[in-house]
Amino acid sequence: MMTIKNIIAVCFALSLLTCACNNKTAKTTPVEAYQKLSPDFNGDSAYFFVDKQVAFGPRVPNTAQHIACGDYLVSELKRFGADVQEQKMVVTAYDGTKLNARNIIGSYNLDKKNRVLLFAHWDTRPYSDQDQNPANHHKPLLGANDGGSGVGVLLEVARIIQSKSPEVGIDIIFFDAEDYGVPAFKKDYPDPTNATWCLGSQYWAKNPHVPNYKAKYGILLDMVGADGAKFYREGYSKEYARNVLDRVWSTAVQLGYGNYFINKDGGVTTDDHVPVNEVRRIPSIDIIQFDENSDTSFYHAWHTQKDDMSGISKETLKAVGQTVLEVIYKEK
Repeated sequence: MMTIKNIIAVCFALSLLTCACNNKTAKTTPVEAYQKLSPDFNGDSAYFFVDKQVAFGPRVPNTAQHIACGDYLVSELKRFGADVQEQKMVVTAYDGTKLNARNIIGSYNLDKKNRVLLFAHWDTRPYSDQDQNPANHHKPLLGANDGGSGVGVLLEVARIIQSKSPEVGIDIIFFDAEDYGVPAFKKDYPDPTNATWCLGSQYWAKNPHVPNYKAKYGILLDMVGADGAKFYREGYSKEYARNVLDRVWSTAVQLGYGNYFINKDGGVTTDDHVPVNEVRRIPSIDIIQFDENSDTSFYHAWHTQKDDMSGISKETLKAVGQTVLEVIYKEK
């Protein structure tokens, strides 16, 4: 992910209450089970899409693996019936390196003015700068969770949309060059505004794939595949899109995923939703794992050589994917 993101359930219990009024016992009204509107999200399928990305190796801009994985993502979105655009650009990394990057956009229901934006980053970090072994700090990582998981969930969402379309337009964007920010071991490159991160989304926010592009709201998925992951209410999400946060978290609880979506505030995270909020003015939230027991506040393998498929859970992918699906299928 990006900078050291410092982010910090309420378990809802339904109980039947009886009361006595004028020596009469009131009858309780049964609480009906929540009726899901969205198609079933397949955690096995999402896991497969994560694994396919990881099989390419690290997806760092300017590498053959990056090009090959990008081509795969384009072909999958097309296979799932999306109208696909590739936004190719050259962006400049913190050290002056020119990165050949591309944002990959898949759109559904182009005739619909009412639209929802779903996004994740597909590149992986060129440094394992949080690895306990300093010898690994300059090695790129596989990014199964940090990068691969969000894209895997959205590919499964795309597959489902092809079979049963929601009532609103959907735009899925895989942002590039998110994870090339200043590494922890580089003390001579100050980055007080965290501007060296999220280069692909920064570019898109200023140069959207559709002139004056608007969406009702956006949902970012980042590190959404780890076993036992907990998702807290991230700070920028709360500042810019509190109502979207409320909608997503309450939907998760209705679906029985309150053990993943924790109704507590987290910290503030520099991520792709920041330029989408601040430049494009689309109220957007970040579903991102937070671990209060971790020194980095994130997934235990964050920015290390251990961010591989061994840490990916089909159940977590399912919880996130089904929640996102339910939110968009409830839109009119």
